[in-house]
Order: sequence, then C-alpha cells, then structure tokens
Amino acid sequence: MKKLASITFLLLLATTVSAQTAPDAAELTKLLNDFLAGASRNDVAVHESFWADDLIYTRSAGRRVNKAEVMHDVRTTPAPKPTDPKTIYTAEDIRIQQYGDTAVVAFRLVATTEKSVANLLNSGTFVKRNGKWQVVNWQSTRMPRMEAESKSEVTTADAALHEAIVSGDIDKLTALTDPSFVWTHGSVQTTRQQLFDDLRAKKVKYGKPDPAKVSISIYSDTAIVRGESYTLTFINQLGVWRAVSLHTSS
Repeated sequence: MKKLASITFLLLLATTVSAQTAPDAAELTKLLNDFLAGASRNDVAVHESFWADDLIYTRSAGRRVNKAEVMHDVRTTPAPKPTDPKTIYTAEDIRIQQYGDTAVVAFRLVATTEKSVANLLNSGTFVKRNGKWQVVNWQSTRMPRMEAESKSEVTTADAALHEAIVSGDIDKLTALTDPSFVWTHGSVQTTRQQLFDDLRAKKVKYGKPDPAKVSISIYSDTAIVRGESYTLTFINQLGVWRAVSLHTSS
C-alpha cells in the first residue's frame, strides 16, 4: 500500500509540475491563433501588437528581418480583391514551454490556399513585459514538398507575373514580387517601385514570352525560371512564391 501511495503521489507531482511549466499556455495559444487569423487578412494592427520592437525574424527563405521591415511589407501589400486567391494560416501541433516571463511556442504552420497547402515548422520566443506577451524572436522552416507540386505553383506565378507586366496590373505585381525585386534589362537595373512608376507612365515595353520554352529548377525555397529571353528567380514565403529578380536581354 505504501508503495502504491508513493507511485500515486509521484504521478500527481509530475502532472502538477508539467502543468506549471506553461501556466500561460491558454493565453499564448489564443494569442497565436488570433495573430494567424489577423495575418490571413493582412491586419496591420494585429502585426503591430504581436511583434516586439526588438524582433529578430528569420524567414523560411533565409532572409533575416526586423519589425520595421515586417511592418513595411505588411503595409505595402494592397488590399485583396474579391477574386484574388486567399491564404488562410492555422496552427497545428502547438507546444509551449514557459520560463517565468519568457515562453517558447513551437507549432506547425499550415498555409492553405484554394490550390495548395504548405506546412512550415515555426517557433517563437515570447517575452512578457508590462503584462503583455510579444514575440522577440521568430524562426520559420519550410517542410519538404513534392517537387512537381512546387513546379506547378511556380509555373502559375511565372505566367501571372509576365501577364501583370504586359497589362500594367500593379496590384498583381505587388502580390507577385518581393519588396527587394530588381529587373535587370541589358545594363539597366529597375527596382520594383521604379517599375511601378514606369508602368503608370506607360513607359514599359515588354513582350510576353513563350511559355513552351520555359524550364524550371527548384532548390528548396528558391526557384529559377529560364525562358528564351529571360531568367526569373522566385523565393517561397509562407507558401507563396514571389519574384526577387528578373533578367532580360533588353
């Protein structure tokens, strides 16, 4: 009986200790889910509240950014049109470890669109200051996907980008390109903003390439598209392929 009582006590103690390792687990889980719901609709206020001013964010594509850069990307993304594809972010397999006013939240991020589902392993370090939890460090790692699936997505993004340049659709180009996007044509380099300005002024002459003469190479979260007269580089950000550079012969 004494042995059984000792085992029972140890089990109860282990359960109590486990529960106490993350006393704010419910609050942190709600905070994460509310953030992902806001990120799905590109809510600026939600991003502003979630990220700490001293944030270090390492994206799945290998780019390290701070809060100012994250907020710039969020604010410059145009409001989606009713016909635009929507990406919904949710969290699965959430694990939380708390150390006083610091907590580590690890989970599997699921980015769902009408045509694809991407999975990324994310972890964030939260710090509680003045009674408020905020993220000071974030790490995102894309889980392996089938190469055929990635090639199909890049093919679609490639065709859409050329069509947007030809038609002068700046909203679509904003969604399809990274803020660091550069177009090198001949000896001239054009930034994304310069391209937008030239499109508005109708100064851009661009011929739509032949899709039948395109080859695509996938290297994890990077894709290289080679056409008859151009080379495009895409990176994958939270399940969305965005162009970072375009090289054309003229």
